[in-house]
Amino acid sequence: MRLDVWLWSARLFPTRAAATAACRGGHVRRNGDPVKAAQKVTVGDELRVRSPGREKIVVITRILTKRVGAPIAREAYEDHSPEPAPQLLAAPPRRDRGTGRPTKRERRQYERLRGRET
Repeated sequence: MRLDVWLWSARLFPTRAAATAACRGGHVRRNGDPVKAAQKVTVGDELRVRSPGREKIVVITRILTKRVGAPIAREAYEDHSPEPAPQLLAAPPRRDRGTGRPTKRERRQYERLRGRET
């Protein structure tokens, strides 16, 4: 089974084209090595899929030949991903509508909260 087809079937990517693009961009690794979209996958392979802000680590437990529903797709792999950073889980602060631009002090507080201090 092709890697890009399996990634799409297991619902790790919304489209097969997105899975292929991620493989081309070096965002997918199989057993620690970069892979091409057409490479074959087998049961027991460890895949590391990078997406903005986090990395998903999955071990293939079942080969899917076609796209299936989400509950069945979750049974096709074991998720060994680490918990995301707390900063990524928190929603960014919002200003009330019509209050204008943030002041310099408020902007610095927002950056400090997001972890972008200089």
